[in-house]
Amino acid sequence: MFIQTEATPNPATIKFLPGQTILEAGSMDFQSPETAKDSPLAQRLFTLQGVKAVFFGHDFVSVTKDEDTDWSMLKSMVLAMLMEHLSTGQEIVHAHAIKAAGDDAANEEDDEVVAQIKELLETRVRPAVAMDGGDIVFEEFTDGIVFLRMQGACAGCPSSTATLKSGIENMLKHFIPEVEEVRPVEF
Repeated sequence: MFIQTEATPNPATIKFLPGQTILEAGSMDFQSPETAKDSPLAQRLFTLQGVKAVFFGHDFVSVTKDEDTDWSMLKSMVLAMLMEHLSTGQEIVHAHAIKAAGDDAANEEDDEVVAQIKELLETRVRPAVAMDGGDIVFEEFTDGIVFLRMQGACAGCPSSTATLKSGIENMLKHFIPEVEEVRPVEF
């Protein structure tokens, strides 16, 4: 098994590409060992000193380190743990906990504006941020303000504010006149 790595715009996060599916659909974000109870792989990664957060996408794992840890040692330990876990066919996420991608997709209960916001996020934003090892999830639309949750490499990234304001906010305002502002939701 060969696992590629990619730098992300967030210097504290590296994207690991094992060449296989991690999640069939959606994404999962683990901000602490306590939140990783449904993922044997995430639990194992949190045993490594310096791992601050773990994020799963369709075909990648993003790992965020704490500020006191250097990637020179941690990267090789993450690679070894991923290789051992994945090559032995161990469960990545317990079947009952897998989040379906449709959870964030437009549904019949959404009003027209929310459905448009979700559609634009799904087709134009999420694929781009996934390439950088993260995800952006719709939370709510209230009084002209779109609230989004940053995950994976996007959470805590120095360029996330610029991405939200210059990229996502401008695009949503362009296509949906009801959108006045985009704000991040903090954990």
